[in-house]
Amino acid sequence: MSLPVRARATVRVEAVAPEGGERSLLEFLRAYRDAVQLIVDEVWGLEKIPSKKKLHEMFYGKLRVLGFRAHHASEIYRRAKEIVKSAKEGNGSKPVLRRLTARISTYDYRVDFNAKVLRVAVLNNRWVELKLKLHKHLARYLDGPWSLGEVQVSYRSGRIYVYLTFSKEVLMREPRAVMGVDVNFNNITYTIVDLDGNLVSMGVIPFRGLTRALHLKKLAERLQERYPRSWRFLKWARGVRARWLRKARDILTDSSHYVAKKVVKVAEEYSATIALEDLEKVRKNKKSTRLSWESHLWCYRRVQAYTEYKALLKGVRVVYVDPRGTSKESPNGKPLVFINYRFAKLGGTITTRDVVASWNLALRGLKQMRGSRVTWSPESPRSEAMKTRAKRGNPG
Repeated sequence: MSLPVRARATVRVEAVAPEGGERSLLEFLRAYRDAVQLIVDEVWGLEKIPSKKKLHEMFYGKLRVLGFRAHHASEIYRRAKEIVKSAKEGNGSKPVLRRLTARISTYDYRVDFNAKVLRVAVLNNRWVELKLKLHKHLARYLDGPWSLGEVQVSYRSGRIYVYLTFSKEVLMREPRAVMGVDVNFNNITYTIVDLDGNLVSMGVIPFRGLTRALHLKKLAERLQERYPRSWRFLKWARGVRARWLRKARDILTDSSHYVAKKVVKVAEEYSATIALEDLEKVRKNKKSTRLSWESHLWCYRRVQAYTEYKALLKGVRVVYVDPRGTSKESPNGKPLVFINYRFAKLGGTITTRDVVASWNLALRGLKQMRGSRVTWSPESPRSEAMKTRAKRGNPG
């Protein structure tokens, strides 16, 4: 019998502080950022990152003198440890924090969703009341098995954002098949095999979002090429460029959500484990010289992240397999002859290389089926310079 897995979702809502409250909140956020930076600076030169217990001994008294509550202090040196660990694993330089973001434990806030009010403890045991601008998307987390955990408060461009983290336990399904998913430039091709490796089904899900988004990105670059020196100083040019890039981002997000939902629906229908490509191995072996505006907007990771998270909520397992050679090997032992870059003859059947690749992905996934790796949703505020957890190699 499968053990339950904890799934987490992060919802961002905008908040407004009453008169005088914003000043207290900003004072707290600046002090929080400076305290994290202080610990990062002192720990960076050490050969080994201290344990949480050691960090508590080193900094708890100092943080309490600065006016932080006990759980503020705990979150601060936990955050600092994550930053140092992530930077050193990536062989980076010493991090310098600029954004104003604070992680708040369940002991340091009070929330009333009916009144749309969040009260946050700040320095010297003072409290700041924030009015939340809730939206209907939040309703799905307020009823049922979801429970609210820690929150994060961020101040950016004159606005206050609150990230609410909900979690619930999901019972993973016992798989009866494996579904290989090949993400391509304009479609998602999938092949399903049973646990004995026999072919069950295959199909194609159209994916046009990347093409449309790349077109908008190219328009923005052509605008820059037309006005290479002056576009930054032309208000209309900056506005048009920003509008195109924003629309491209929204198209990618919506398209990725759409195709991920379709993939998970098919996998749920067949009770199949989803086998995705391990893109880390693709990056290591990539020798392509495609245009940079294509690679910068490559959204395969986003599609995979959304697929993995939506699968987790449905109790569908996900595994990652090495994609090398999947489009060049015969999945059923019959002769494989390539007609051109897209089509191939498998035995006596004409098919596409995408079908061959997804079929081989399914067969390789059959050898693994180690379960899902996702714990946080793609909406988690990683762009806010506040990772919800230390990097664990999740896509996206």
